[in-house]
Amino acid sequence: MNEENETAIDLIKESRKVIEDPFSTEKKTHFIFLINELILRDFSALVQLLYRIDVDEKKLKKVLSDNPSGDSASIIADMIIERQDQKAKSRNAFRQENTSDEELW
Repeated sequence: MNEENETAIDLIKESRKVIEDPFSTEKKTHFIFLINELILRDFSALVQLLYRIDVDEKKLKKVLSDNPSGDSASIIADMIIERQDQKAKSRNAFRQENTSDEELW
């Protein structure tokens, strides 16, 4: 596995940790730090990660342009966390909808 994939996997794991404990400022701060490192050192890996997680590109560009003095890493972190949370809720809803009494035998 190459370093870029390891970084993406690490960020995905970190985003899940933040979702599991949304009030942990330490976890979120670490997650923002990792994103900032990608912004500074490997922007293309960050773009690929955002694509892989399926963060809405137009929405992200709009939020970033609407907040020019905001911390980009923090904004990106919020967008990743939001998307990961949406996917988790969707998976859970799909599981509940497709579980019938017959399947639980």
